[in-house]
Amino acid sequence: MHSAEHDLVVVKLGGSVITEKDRPETLDGPALSAAADAIAAARGDGAAGRLAIVHGGGSFGHHHASRHGVTTEHGTHDAGAALSIHGAMTTLNRFVLSRLHDRDVPALPVHPLSVAARDADGSLSCSLEQVDAMLAEGFVPVLHGDGVAHRGEGITVLSGDELVCRLADGLDADRVGVCSTVPGVLDGDGAVIPEITAFEDVADALGESESTDVSGGMAGKVRELLALSAPAHVFGPDDLPAFLRGESPGTRID
Repeated sequence: MHSAEHDLVVVKLGGSVITEKDRPETLDGPALSAAADAIAAARGDGAAGRLAIVHGGGSFGHHHASRHGVTTEHGTHDAGAALSIHGAMTTLNRFVLSRLHDRDVPALPVHPLSVAARDADGSLSCSLEQVDAMLAEGFVPVLHGDGVAHRGEGITVLSGDELVCRLADGLDADRVGVCSTVPGVLDGDGAVIPEITAFEDVADALGESESTDVSGGMAGKVRELLALSAPAHVFGPDDLPAFLRGESPGTRID
């Protein structure tokens, strides 16, 4: 029987799951607590193996990025604007860390602004030595969407989704989970698509996020997850415990 003890699982907690996305800098406390409960339970029973967490910006980072006109492609050379985006994200990160520490999860922060950069063509370089060393020592690294230095653009947005993919590829993850506000990737009738193996099959069904989101909505998520070597799952908050137990809730993207 396959042992999950040494598997690496990368989990994204969507910003719209853990914040009130339409109200600037407003935490969804019950949702974050429920996610932290699921993570603590999975670690407690050994189901999750090694775990790296990424969280999105929600009403923290996205609000500031939108206000300053900063996206994944268009940046700012205003250090104050960059710091307002980064500061909002580190505030949210501290909330996440606090809920995990309350449940004895040995979580530590990794701030992408300090370890990642983009070249002029937009390609991302991101040092993963810190994350790898933390995992090796039994910690749970917690990364987040952030501002990132981008040659020729100043500071642009690095989305949580892109970070998930960078972690999964760079650290050879065994499974990837994206916890979203919807129970999976939905078709035109609002039903969960059980499995996606090619973007063309679902292109018509994927619209854009209704809330302020500077990182591409569900279509962008699916494109990036399809490029991974590890299987990925998109699911709602209620299915986070099942995913961490090794089940396949929501939509499997492979």
